Amino acid sequence: MAKRIKLKSAIKTYSFFDDVFEVAKLIPKGRVTSYGAIAAYLGTKMSARMVGWAMNVAHGDEKIPAHRVVNRIGLLTGKHHFETPNEMQKKLEREKIKIVKDKVVDFERHFWDPAREL
Repeated sequence: MAKRIKLKSAIKTYSFFDDVFEVAKLIPKGRVTSYGAIAAYLGTKMSARMVGWAMNVAHGDEKIPAHRVVNRIGLLTGKHHFETPNEMQKKLEREKIKIVKDKVVDFERHFWDPAREL
């Protein structure tokens, strides 16, 4: 008789947040994307706000570059979820992205669209 194996501990469930995190990890240094671009890539175009919620809980994880995700016009709308309000800007500036008045300068040039790039 075959031995029965419990699979419960071997099963991993993935959430929408996990999918968002995996896409965010692919954003190259020196590039930014938007909440909406990630949502559209995942097939949930109307879920930009949920992408924002995912980024809000990802700030403590250095493997997830949450600082590279901005709103649809390049504003650093998530900056208040970092340890300090200036941390998001500092991280982007270290990657040679210029920020003026909480907005990415030359946003179109720095924009990374996962639907085109992946």
